Amino acid sequence: MRVHILDDWHDTLRGLPCFDRLADHEVTVWTDAASGPALAERLQGAEALVLFRERTAITEPLLAALPGLKLISQRSVYPHVDVAACTRHGVLLSSNMGKDGPNVAAAELTFGLILSALRQIPQQMAACKSGDWQIGVGKTAAGRTLGLYGYGRIARLAAGYARAFGMEVVWWASEESRAQARADGETVAESREEFFAKSDVVSLHLRLTEATKGIVTAADLAQMKPTSLLVNTARAGLIAPGALLQALEAGTPGMAAVDVFDVEPQRDAGDPLLAHPRLICTPHIGFVTEEELDRQFADIFDQVNAYAVGAPIHMINPEVLTPSA
Repeated sequence: MRVHILDDWHDTLRGLPCFDRLADHEVTVWTDAASGPALAERLQGAEALVLFRERTAITEPLLAALPGLKLISQRSVYPHVDVAACTRHGVLLSSNMGKDGPNVAAAELTFGLILSALRQIPQQMAACKSGDWQIGVGKTAAGRTLGLYGYGRIARLAAGYARAFGMEVVWWASEESRAQARADGETVAESREEFFAKSDVVSLHLRLTEATKGIVTAADLAQMKPTSLLVNTARAGLIAPGALLQALEAGTPGMAAVDVFDVEPQRDAGDPLLAHPRLICTPHIGFVTEEELDRQFADIFDQVNAYAVGAPIHMINPEVLTPSA
């Protein structure tokens, strides 16, 4: 098949072991971003698209411009893909939903951001390199309470890291997930208000869906301590629009550490949230390690191979393969 890989900005995939799985295909790797007519033009002749997370939206106009496209292969959730349009155009979406293990890289970054914020690592480094020395006093993780919002695999890994550092862990999640956490012997907050008010660190670990969009409100953040920290390595859309900047300006929480933004890539150094002195950040690198990419793209490339031999897997819209579609 003629396979086009989109948005491999650092040309990483060709150097990973999993890339050999595409040896029987004609592969084009795009290392820059494109949109609109330019994107449609470069993808002419493509039979399969491999998506790099949510970096490119798959829209009706794009699909209409690619009559030869048969397959879109990706991993995890797909809010960036117009599935109905894929079905109308006879394009199969295959997406392994990632239920075969946690994203260790994201959990590690979560705890890295917690330590960086508590110990003022970015600020102390910048000061040291500019000739200053010990510009402030940090906080230890031991003895503090980490509140984890969401009872998924990444959050449970982060909980293990926190306990290794001597932190207490408390949970909040959907009613079903809170029940599961209690059944597992975990500590669940008595109420949503208590969760935000008593946690020294709150870390978000929810999938972004219509139900969870804006689930963390300005009122939630206002409950937090002036000494507390909010961490978000999941999705920016989990927080109500503008609420995090408003909360930092109000001083509750006292700091935020994020890996995700409403607009990505975020290149505006003057953006009020990005430039806020009580925000530390990374550019959506929670999943960006060689090991994690190799694991995820092995799944994605296997989906391409399965389709090529007539046995597609992880089908989101299997109706495109039926005669009535």
